[in-house]
Amino acid sequence: MNNKATGLPQLEKFLLTPIETMAISEMSALFFLFSALLRSSLVHSQGLQIGFYDNNCPDAEDIVRSTVEKYYNNDATIAPGLLRLHFHDCFVQGCDASVLISGASSERTAPQNFGIRGFEVIDDAKSQLEAVCPGVVSCADILALAARDAVDLTGGPSWSVPLGRRDGRISSASDAKALPSPADPVSVQRQKFAAQGLTDRELVTLVGAHTIGQTDCIFFRYRLYNFTATGNADPTISPSALPQLRALCPPAGDGSRRVALDLGSPGAFDVSFFKNVRDGGAVLESDQRLWGDAATQAAVQSFAGNVRGLFGLRFSYEFPKAMVRMSSIAVKTGSQGEIRRKCSKFN
Repeated sequence: MNNKATGLPQLEKFLLTPIETMAISEMSALFFLFSALLRSSLVHSQGLQIGFYDNNCPDAEDIVRSTVEKYYNNDATIAPGLLRLHFHDCFVQGCDASVLISGASSERTAPQNFGIRGFEVIDDAKSQLEAVCPGVVSCADILALAARDAVDLTGGPSWSVPLGRRDGRISSASDAKALPSPADPVSVQRQKFAAQGLTDRELVTLVGAHTIGQTDCIFFRYRLYNFTATGNADPTISPSALPQLRALCPPAGDGSRRVALDLGSPGAFDVSFFKNVRDGGAVLESDQRLWGDAATQAAVQSFAGNVRGLFGLRFSYEFPKAMVRMSSIAVKTGSQGEIRRKCSKFN
């Protein structure tokens, strides 16, 4: 893609301009450029390509989309589940659907993968695809498409997904240590993302997926009651957020109770999550720590500052780019790996 021809330099110039200083004509131009680019591929890498199945399975993307829609219409919380499933896949062995394999010591059984969901959506889409295009569409590509559709269905941006991934032949619970933890300080988060070739800016952008995410009380309740030596709460939690979080997760309550990671607008893919981080209202410790590091704080502020005006246009522009980058991690293409007949089993 010729970036100069498509107006990317102009768009990036606008996105670095404070909204308050823009003229009406500049805002209109920004909307036009953004609309024209949002559904185009902003990154083309690792041997993947847009329209990979156009000739041998032209309905592939539509089948995945309709399947995700069916489950989403029945339970909207499946959207963050699918997004997390794709993320957890890519950070272990690359984006090769290794997280989908079932078995006593498979990746999905690791403690780090506790609570991941959405397997039935992927299995359903795969079953339909095998009926019309047997042995063609990989489970890894279905995961990447489902994650994109989940974001779109919750009001977030859509984008063209480069395809052509093949499924891996290794799935081990011991490899899941590469996944970020809810208690990781920024230094550890930075190390884990850098190991996947992702920058600090991309770290913050991708964590923004928590705008539609959920977690269990067990993963953050320690912040609310016994965080310090004197038994007090994590001091980075704002006084206004603490009572709300304690009401959701009482000290002797159910540790598996699900809580939205963005209490302001849990079902909408927007930038209020970043505002929560800025204001001391993040649920997970790892999210709140992003405000305490100079580099990640700058990225959080750049998104949080866009709550007004153009409704998070900067985040809506950068999130697809970061997702395409993440979904290209250590992909298998060509003759590598396999195309599974069932996503939960090696051939």
